[in-house]
Amino acid sequence: MTKDHDKDIRYYIDIEIETLKITNCGYDHKNNLDKGRQSNPKSHRLFLTKGQYNKLVERCNLKSLSEPKS
Repeated sequence: MTKDHDKDIRYYIDIEIETLKITNCGYDHKNNLDKGRQSNPKSHRLFLTKGQYNKLVERCNLKSLSEPKS
């Protein structure tokens, strides 16, 4: 990833307001996002730094690996 490309990427999580559960996490180029507008009244998008996003993904992956399988 080039430096220019990296600065235009935005990282986020989507939180369902009623349950406060994370429903989605991801990243995209800033031109493909809706400039932070909240189009879904039942969900809130929270933007993160790249470091915060990477730590969240890492912790979620470690948790899912350590959970017993049914």
